[in-house]
Amino acid sequence: MADDATTGQPIFGRYNTGLHNVGSYQASGWPFITGSLIEAEVEHKISFPMVAKSVTVIASGTMTGDLKVHFQTTASATGFAVAGHHYIALAGTGDSVTFNVKCKEVYVTGYGADCGYEVFAEMTNIPAESMFSITGSGATDAGSNPRSDR
Repeated sequence: MADDATTGQPIFGRYNTGLHNVGSYQASGWPFITGSLIEAEVEHKISFPMVAKSVTVIASGTMTGDLKVHFQTTASATGFAVAGHHYIALAGTGDSVTFNVKCKEVYVTGYGADCGYEVFAEMTNIPAESMFSITGSGATDAGSNPRSDR
């Protein structure tokens, strides 16, 4: 390893995977696939074994209610994931949403009636414990959404 002639410090540090490592997101991810049926007014937390770089949620089965996808639990004392309209609603079988974001978990909540869902995520090699919780403006604040029909 090369050292700086003046300071004696290594010029190039150790290269690791991590949240701010571009290569971790450019490389093809390895798959994580799951799914379930969810009862009305119930929340499922899907935790990933590694940090995901992309997450797709697909509504499946008999959809008689809405499926809401969000990044913070509805029971969170720090935010308003559903009450603040910080979710994507899937209303019919086959509806889907893809998030190209780094995250360690996603929440799915059934509203109105039982629903089904499938989740596909692209995993990085970054340990999930390295990732912070997604909070703040647009994710957990008490703001409002002009589209309040769902």
